[in-house]
Amino acid sequence: MMQATARQLDGTAQAAERAGTPDAPVDLVHLARHTLGNRELEREVLRLFSRQARMMTERMREACEGEALERCLHTLLGSARGIGAWKVAEAVEQAQQALRETGSADLVAVSAAVAESADFIEILLDA
Repeated sequence: MMQATARQLDGTAQAAERAGTPDAPVDLVHLARHTLGNRELEREVLRLFSRQARMMTERMREACEGEALERCLHTLLGSARGIGAWKVAEAVEQAQQALRETGSADLVAVSAAVAESADFIEILLDA
């Protein structure tokens, strides 16, 4: 139990340290501006984004191509931009571009960015 708590505290410290850097999975300053500094609203928005991003990633794997994939990408892009998940947004934009140009998109980068942001959010919410 003590080891789990120590790991959680270490993860929380790392998340807090990364939160103020440009490479943070979620731009918390951007999020705070959009939620007018309301911490409870920030937490709820982060919870919703994490849930929706994972759901969209799964739907993208199922859709694989065409309009259904484009809709999932578009939805995820809007959500990512809304909370300041810039890495997710960038990965989605690249996937959208590839989909338009070639008819298919490699979703590995999107899935990785979503996983990173979801892990970061989980640590923040557990703090």
